[in-house]
Amino acid sequence: MRETITKALREAQKAQDKERTSTLRMINAAIQDRDIANRGAGKDAASSEEILQILTKLVKQREESAKAYEEGGRAELAAKERAEIAIIREYLPQQMDEAQTRDAIAKAVAETGAASVKDMGKVMAYLKERYTGQLDFGKASGLIKEMLS
Repeated sequence: MRETITKALREAQKAQDKERTSTLRMINAAIQDRDIANRGAGKDAASSEEILQILTKLVKQREESAKAYEEGGRAELAAKERAEIAIIREYLPQQMDEAQTRDAIAKAVAETGAASVKDMGKVMAYLKERYTGQLDFGKASGLIKEMLS
C-alpha cells in the first residue's frame, strides 16, 4: 500500500499534476506521522490496515470540511476538498453498497451472538476488523441499531 502511494506520488510529480501531488504528499505525511507515533510506542511502521484507517480518516475529515465550506458559501473550497476525496478513495477498497452492508452486519451479529443494542460494540469491533475502508461506519451504526432493536 505504502509503495503504491509513493509510486503514484512520483508519477504525479513527473506529470506536474499539482493537485494530485499535494494530496499524495498529504497522505504520505499522515502515514509518516503514524510511523513516528508507532516508533515512540515501540511498534513497527504502519501496517496496510493502519494505512487504510488513515485514508478513511482523511476522507472523513475532508467530507466534514467540504460540508462546512458549502454551508459557509465557499463552493470553490468545497470542490477542492471533494477533489482530494476522489484522489484518496482511489487507494481505498471499493465501498460496500447498502445490501452488502446489511449482509455484513447480519453476519457480524450472528458471529458475535449479539442480542441487543448493548452488544453493538462487539458488532462494530467485528466489522472494523474485517471491513476497514470498505464500510461507512457512520451508516453501519444506524443499521446495527435497527437490527438489534
